[in-house]
Amino acid sequence: MSCSRRRFLAAGASITTLLAGAGLAGCAATGPSASALAPGVTRVRLGDLTITMLSDGFFSPRFDENFVRNAPFAAVQAALRDAGLPTDRLEIPLSPLVVETGSQRILFDTGMGEFGPPTTGRALGNLTRAGIDPSSITAVAITHFHGDHINGLRNKAGALVFPNAKLYVPAPEWDWWMDDGRMAAAPDAMKGQFANVRRVFGPIAASVVRFRPGDTVLPGLQSVPAFGHTPGHTAFTMKGGGRTFMYWGDTTNVPALFVRNPDWAVMFDMDAEAARQTRRRLADLVVRENMLLAGFHLDGSAIGHLSTRGNGYAFTALRG
Repeated sequence: MSCSRRRFLAAGASITTLLAGAGLAGCAATGPSASALAPGVTRVRLGDLTITMLSDGFFSPRFDENFVRNAPFAAVQAALRDAGLPTDRLEIPLSPLVVETGSQRILFDTGMGEFGPPTTGRALGNLTRAGIDPSSITAVAITHFHGDHINGLRNKAGALVFPNAKLYVPAPEWDWWMDDGRMAAAPDAMKGQFANVRRVFGPIAASVVRFRPGDTVLPGLQSVPAFGHTPGHTAFTMKGGGRTFMYWGDTTNVPALFVRNPDWAVMFDMDAEAARQTRRRLADLVVRENMLLAGFHLDGSAIGHLSTRGNGYAFTALRG
């Protein structure tokens, strides 16, 4: 592992405290279109796949010279300025999604549910606006165990929000966060995150399906190792209409910073070097294979096209 154990643990603690234009290559000239069903709800059809993006709102992390570990704060602010964004604060969107194919209705990540700041927790309402009953979700696939991806599984009363869904999680992620010895040795600031994982999964542990990243999780649903952001962070791909769709979870954070500058390290990545390599590997794959891309923290509709731009990439969201 490329960073020390202390930095690995400290990075995890951070999360608990809380274009297409001339010269761009690899972006499809034509492709799927998006429909805005309601504010915060975007639907895309890709062959026999129906993809529904759901805004869960946004959160505003501490933004200072520590947010990007390996770049001068002035350069970070310049990148934001170049993208037309404020240079003194961040609003990071949260975007779970549902993919319908055949008899399967799969939710990828859950949002904050009832446990986040007031600017979050909108996914369930947006699911209703999309015409999807939570009880109709057949499977929930989790990329990793940070709270904004798992807290929506159970409400404050402890009830399952998606009572008929089978839950699929990456085995390396489960093994890391469920290790009692690791929890005991963690910094105090990080113990809350270990406790939250146990709150979410403890009562339902026997029913959770743990897969190895790289496995076929369900018919047509392929998992892709994407380690670095967390020890078991995992992406997913599906095919529809002769094209591949990738959901890469938290492979990148703020697109103006980490899509454009994939070698920059966000404070939330637990293994910065592994995360950097994952960003490069998956981004190159998406561009090379002309995949449709969605990400939990991508902007706009959070689904669209990736293209190369200089030494980095550019994300162009589909618009309804």
